[in-house]
Amino acid sequence: MTLTPPPQSTATDLSPSRFSALKTAYSGCTRHKTMSNNDLLQIEPVELQFPFELKKQISCSLQLSNKSDNHVAFKVKTTNPKKYCVRPNTGVVLPRSSCDVTVTMQAQKEAPPDLQCKDKFLLQSVVASPGASAKDITPELFSKESGNHVEECKLRVAYVPPPQPPSPVREGSEEGSSPRASVSDTLIVNAPEINSVSSDMEPQEKSSEVKSLINRLSEEKNAAIEQNNKLQRELDLLKRESKRNQGGIRLMYVIIVGLIGAIIGYLLKRM
Repeated sequence: MTLTPPPQSTATDLSPSRFSALKTAYSGCTRHKTMSNNDLLQIEPVELQFPFELKKQISCSLQLSNKSDNHVAFKVKTTNPKKYCVRPNTGVVLPRSSCDVTVTMQAQKEAPPDLQCKDKFLLQSVVASPGASAKDITPELFSKESGNHVEECKLRVAYVPPPQPPSPVREGSEEGSSPRASVSDTLIVNAPEINSVSSDMEPQEKSSEVKSLINRLSEEKNAAIEQNNKLQRELDLLKRESKRNQGGIRLMYVIIVGLIGAIIGYLLKRM
């Protein structure tokens, strides 16, 4: 990128057009300087976002893209090496290719106030010799005192809330309502639903028990009625048989009495 210096003028030439030209020229120099810091590697993202959760390891990925035709060596440093694990922390990116770096945060026992984090990372990159590999990387390669052109990129760390599971969509919900809800809203909504479900299940269970009891009582009632009818029929039969027996006894009694009377009369006549 070739910059054309602004035309020479005296110190008193501060007209609006002159001031605008100077501003444009210097802003172009600033953009050129910013772009030159990322000539070797394109780093995505420049902010490491960790979905913070207590007592759980959390990982975040970096993608390093080599924009040059050279082998580029890189090295990742952090202000808190005991807290983070970087794999790989050094390596070589082939020309016009990419490399993924995984940054893992160790499980934390306490949450920082307001989820604020002051940890930072520094990614250094330098042109390596053709055919270089990770074994060829030495600390002197990233030393500016050796005359190497070392590019540096600072990476920030940010804690973000963990993603929440989607809330269930109820039937008949109004259109246009937000499908997302906070944790407290979800708890408030789900508690009545649980109570409602349990209250709905209790009458159903009671209703089934009542129906079963009614059916059993009906069967017992029908059996009792059938037994009663059977006993009634047997009683009627016994009554009829008893009447028959009583009629036969009376006739026999009359016959016997008549015979006795005839015998007595016959004897009286002979006397």
